[in-house]
Amino acid sequence: MSTVAVTRLIEAHAIDVWRLLTDLPGRAGRNLAGPVELLTPGAFGPGTVWREPRSQPDGSILVEEFCVVEAVPPRLLVLISSGAGVDYQITWTMRAAQRRRKGCTSVTVTHEAVPTAPYGRVVALLLGGLAARAVEHALRRDLADLAVAAERPAGAVEAA
Repeated sequence: MSTVAVTRLIEAHAIDVWRLLTDLPGRAGRNLAGPVELLTPGAFGPGTVWREPRSQPDGSILVEEFCVVEAVPPRLLVLISSGAGVDYQITWTMRAAQRRRKGCTSVTVTHEAVPTAPYGRVVALLLGGLAARAVEHALRRDLADLAVAAERPAGAVEAA
C-alpha cells in the first residue's frame, strides 16, 4: 500500500471549503481538463458517483470515476476510485484553524493506493517513487485550485 498526504491552510471557513469541494457542477467550471459528469441523481453524499477528466504530468487526460463512501460535512469526505490493478481511497479532512485572527481551514488530502492484482504490486514496486511524486503534485494542484476558489472575494467573477 502506498500513501501520500498533503496539507494546506485555506483562508476560508470549513463550511465554505466543503461547499466548493462537494459542488460537482461548480467544480466543472474550475476543472481545466474538462467537464465533470455526474452519474447519480440526488443530493451529494454516500453513493454519489461522477467521472472527472484529470490532466496528467505528460499532458494527457485521464478520466477517473469517483464514488463517495463517507461524507461528514464539513469535516470529512472519503472517496474511492478503481484503477488498473489498484484501488484508491482519497480522504479529505478539514479542521478549523486561525491565521491572523481570521477563520481558516486546514485541509489534508490523503491518497492511498492498494494493489488489487499481481501486476499492480509489481508496478508499485517498480514505479512507486515516481507515482508518489506524481500523486503529490496532483494533490497539491487540487488544494491550490480549491484555495483559489475559496479565497476569491465574494462576488468576484472568473476571467474567461
